[in-house]
Order: sequence, then structure tokens, then C-alpha cells
Amino acid sequence: MALVSFLYGFEKNESAATMLQARQNAIIDFARQVGRVNVEELAAHFSVSPQTIRKDLNELCDRKLLTRIHGGAVLTSGVENVGYEARRVIASHEKAAIGQKAAELIPNSASLFINIGTTTEAVAQALLQHSGLMVITNNINVANTMRMHPSIEVVIAGGVLRHADGGIVGEAAVDFIRQFKVDFAIIGASAIDEDGALLDYDYREVKVAQAIIENARHVILVSDSTKFERTAPVRIGHLSQVDTFVTDECYVPSIRRIAEENEVRILETGR
Repeated sequence: MALVSFLYGFEKNESAATMLQARQNAIIDFARQVGRVNVEELAAHFSVSPQTIRKDLNELCDRKLLTRIHGGAVLTSGVENVGYEARRVIASHEKAAIGQKAAELIPNSASLFINIGTTTEAVAQALLQHSGLMVITNNINVANTMRMHPSIEVVIAGGVLRHADGGIVGEAAVDFIRQFKVDFAIIGASAIDEDGALLDYDYREVKVAQAIIENARHVILVSDSTKFERTAPVRIGHLSQVDTFVTDECYVPSIRRIAEENEVRILETGR
């Protein structure tokens, strides 16, 4: 009788371990597809408690497969960015609100740079109600968004087209950007370090972003709060080079301190 009980318990534990492994594998697969996973959504999908999902995420983070963020986790990526389509759905509602807030800072008949990024694309979408704009961009997605509006002049940088996301990068793009001096620059970042460093993955893109910062009178950084939880290997610049930072929430004390010390205005759409 004791042997039967032991075998039953072993089979039960083995089954639980198999289910755990299958669930965690599914979580990783989902994160690869969309870039970000949410505790409540996963709990509902797998019909388990949020506590169970939090434990799963913590274990996956311990194995360096995911990185924890508020309310969930993102795919760990220290040297390679999450795919473009996945980035589009990460914090999509927050990006739309950031885009709207940033667009409110741009007057009609202004000149501006808009660089590569899904959040900068949200700004471009929100600018469609403006008139008289001159937009210089190295982002084909931005150009396609704005090209049908006759009251907006779109100028596209030349250079190497990056197939992954429609970005134009390289020295030719840098040289092109340096021909202009504009009123505003809308820039994004793949990660924001707690010391204020703005980071990205592709050094070719970073050089273009640096040229954009150098040739704009007012620099607007647009970035959702998940960027505080990420890392990337190439330095774009520093928060102190920015005039306005538009985000959904800035919960990092050091970032607030750096902004205050350097007279960087922070606008939070979540407040």
C-alpha cells in the first residue's frame, strides 16, 4: 500500500513538473512573438493564479531568459533588439499616449527630425493633424505614414536600408542629416540606464541619432517606461542633452534627479 502511494505521488509530481515546463516554454515562445508578457493575461490564459505566473517569471529571469518589468516581463536582449513587430505591440497604448503628448509640443509650420523607433512612429501618427510641417526622417515607416498629407513636406535621408524595421542608417544618412538645422528632434532609445545614458543596439543607427541631436534646437526624447528595465550596448548620448522627456511614467529616482539638475522637462502621460 505504501508503494502504491509512493508511485502515485511520483507520477503526480512528474506530471506537475511536465506541466510547469510546458507552461514556461509557452511563456518564452509568447515573449519571443510579442516581446512583452503580462502577469494577469498569462494567469487567465493558463488558468492559474497570478502568484504561480510570478514564480514562473522569476525562475525564467533567474535563467536569464526574461527580464522582469512592472506587471510582467520582457524578452532578455542585451546585444540584439526585439523584432520590429514585437516592439510595436510592447506598451502600444502607452506609446500612443506618448505620441499624442509629444505632438502637442510641436506647432504648425515647424521643422523637425523624426528618427527610427516604434514610439517615434506614434508621434508621426499623432502629427497628421498638423499643417505646414517639414519632416526630415531616416524612418521609412514615418515617411509612409505622412506622405499622403499634402500639408506636410517629408524629406527622407539616404543611406543603408535596414530590412528589419525600415530604418536608414550609415554614414550617408549622417552626412544628409548634418545639412539641416531644425526646430525640433523626436528621438527614441532602446534602453535608458539609471545614470542617464541613452542606449541602442546598432552603432550605425546611433551615429544618425547623434547627428539629429546635434542639429536640433529642441530635443524631445520619447520612450515608454519599459526602457528603464532594458539594456543595450551602444551609447547614443545622455539625458542631459535632451530638452523634454515624454514617457508614461518615470519611476527611477536617479533619472528624475538628472533631469532636474539639467533642466530637462519630464512629461508623464500616466499621471
